[in-house]
Formats: sequence, C-alpha cells, structure tokens
Amino acid sequence: MAGRRAAAWFAMPAVLLLAALGSGCASHAPGPTYYWQSVTGHLRLMAAARPIDDWLSDPATPQTLRPKLERVREMRRFAVQELGLPDNASYHRYADLGRRAAVFNVVAAPAFSLQLEQWCFPVAGCVTYRGYFDEAAARAFAASLPAGLEVQVQPVPAYSTLGWMNWAGGDPVLNTFIHYPEGEVARLLFHELAHQVVYAADDTPFNESFATAVERLGGERWMATRASETARAEYASFDARRREFRALTGDIRRQLQQVYADASLDEAQRGSRKATVMASLRDRYAALRARWGGWPGYDAWIAQANNAGLASQGTYDEWVPAFLALHQQQGGDWSRFYDAVRQLARQPKADRHAALRGLTPSTTER
Repeated sequence: MAGRRAAAWFAMPAVLLLAALGSGCASHAPGPTYYWQSVTGHLRLMAAARPIDDWLSDPATPQTLRPKLERVREMRRFAVQELGLPDNASYHRYADLGRRAAVFNVVAAPAFSLQLEQWCFPVAGCVTYRGYFDEAAARAFAASLPAGLEVQVQPVPAYSTLGWMNWAGGDPVLNTFIHYPEGEVARLLFHELAHQVVYAADDTPFNESFATAVERLGGERWMATRASETARAEYASFDARRREFRALTGDIRRQLQQVYADASLDEAQRGSRKATVMASLRDRYAALRARWGGWPGYDAWIAQANNAGLASQGTYDEWVPAFLALHQQQGGDWSRFYDAVRQLARQPKADRHAALRGLTPSTTER
C-alpha cells in the first residue's frame, strides 16, 4: 500500500473525459476503442457514486470509512471557505470502484530525452499521458509503443473533468485515495479542485504545477489549522520523506539533462553516462531508505525508474516555485492569485513560460 500511495503522487490527475469529445490529432492518434473506454469507464465511475450523506446514513457502511467521509466533508468546506476553490457538485459523493486506481496512465519518453510523448485532442489539447480505466488495456497499449521509447504504466488515484461534469454530480471521492494519510487526502482534493479554476490547453507542466502549488499551500494550511497534533506529527514525517525523495529525483533529472544535451558524446558514451546516473539514483535512494528506518514507500517507483517516470514527476514540479512566488506576490490573497494565474493561462505558451521563469527564484527547493 505504501509504495502505491507514494508512486501515485507522481502521476496525479489522469485521463480527462474531455479527451473523448473529439478525434485524436497526434502521432499516436487514439481510435474509436480508446474513446469508447474513456466514456464508458467514466460513466461507470459516476454511476457507482452516491452522496456522502447516503453513505453515512447507511448501516452497511464500514465503521472505518465513516470518519474518513466526515473528514472529507470538512476538507471540502475548507477548500471553499479558506482557499477560494469552487463551491460546486464535485467531491460531495463517494464511490468504491473495487480496484486500486481510478485510472492507469501510460507515459513514454525516448531513451535519451526527458521530453514526454504527447497525445492531442481538439477540446482538451495536448497532454503527456494517455489514460485507461482498465489496467490490462493500459499495459497492452504501453507494449504497442515503439521499442525505442521508455514507458511506464502509472496507477492514478484520481482525475479531474475540469468541472465539465458538475451538472451530472461532479467528480466523486474514491476508495482509491480515501484511506491515505489525512494530509494526502486534503492535498489531493485541493489539487483536483484547482484544475477547475484554471486550465491551459497544451501545457501539462503549467496545469499540474499550478495545481501542485495549490495543494501544497492548502495542505499546509489544513494541517496547521485543522489537523490533530498526532496527525500533524505523522504527516510531518511522511512529507519530509517525500521532500527528500523529490530533491533526489530532481537532481537526477538535472544530471540526465546534462548528459542528453552533451553534443560531444556518441550514443555509446551517452548510454554509459546515463547508466552511471541511474545507478547513482538507486544507490542514493538505498541510503535514504536506510536513514528512514527501512520505509519502503518508493521501492516500486525506483524499481521501474526510467526517463518516462522521471519526466512525468518533473511535470508536477517544474513551475511550482514560480506559482508559490506568485502567491506570495499577491499577498497570499487566493482570489488575486487565481486571477493572476488566469492571466498567465491566456498568454501564448512561450510568453507564459517566460513569465514563469521570471517568477522562479534563482535557488529553489525541488
């Protein structure tokens, strides 16, 4: 459980239902079967959801689930009242999907690049993952990709429909994350609701970094003002491990980028240096794990570490320091912050990224 939980945070919101609203336009263009599984998978998920109040009034609801659902209701109110996130139908219902993930994302990158493959859709734009509701289908698609790509299939606990499905009940709370540590549940809810505030087509790093900044700031405020002393202490240890792991993988990404950008290397030399960097990742993780008392939370991630996984993780980190700086620049006022982010989202992508670079502190925690 710990390994799946940790790995999931590098692959947060997954397949968008919007991807099923038009025909694909990428080199790996989806066909009718893909759209059919997107639509039917989401409809089955929505059909499984019932209002949280119904679950709490149902005598058959497990006693272990009840306090979790009550806590989610408090988090949902907090998201509106304290963080200015949308007050709508999302996350007022709960569904038990009977599986370990909401969807399974396929991500891919070349052997000597941290540039993720993209799949494009007329409504949602281009995204750097392709999501499936069925794990076997995801693995079959991953196996069909060209041999020169490094591929991962990532279990994802939740995804956002960007508010487009609020008329039908909104995105539900799921069994795939309800039993996470309190701070993780809060962060996930805040992250997914942030996607309903701002979405820039064709810019996954912008969208995910913005949502990650909201989850981080909101999660810190929740834990400081709403969590018990015990929950805060337990979560502090969990989050400290995550920060150390994020710093490690961020450093590995920077080293790999230097290797891949070095035009003086031939393919054999580049492969050798890449292998050295990846061996360093495993060795340094082993040292971290020992210092954590053998906590195995990232073992599964390390076991399959490759360009696709590292690049996918970077998608969620790339612009976070810039968004944190922007939030501070706006005096911590959430409404002003969201307005400033909307203004960025309306700019051409190159101008948007230039503005984010200008906001990024010269020395940042990764």
